[in-house]
Amino acid sequence: MNPADRRYTSEHEWIKPEGEHCVVGITAFAQDQLGDIVYVELPKVGDRLEAGKAFGVIESVKTASDLYAPVSGEVVEVNSELVDQPQTVNDDPYDRGWMIKVRPADSTEVDRLLTADQYSEQTGE
Repeated sequence: MNPADRRYTSEHEWIKPEGEHCVVGITAFAQDQLGDIVYVELPKVGDRLEAGKAFGVIESVKTASDLYAPVSGEVVEVNSELVDQPQTVNDDPYDRGWMIKVRPADSTEVDRLLTADQYSEQTGE
């Protein structure tokens, strides 16, 4: 079940507004497709993101996949727990498995992303 308090990309990232920042992670569908996650490469605080462009890499026992920025903006925090415990993304993709926090350049970009219902339709879940 995809939480309704966030928006989604067709590349399976979620974004949740929290004040002037947004939290970004991958969906339960994505982590399920990847399998056991063994490595996460994330940007540094202060890095600039461009919507739709890769901001990191996630690797599982099956494959490696790029992570795509849902919005343009500046990275203000990184979930450093994932360096030592990447499996947290499998265990809790919508809470403890968050990846980065971003200060969006344009907050209206979030509103243009998929709703939980639209994302569920896309994934058939």
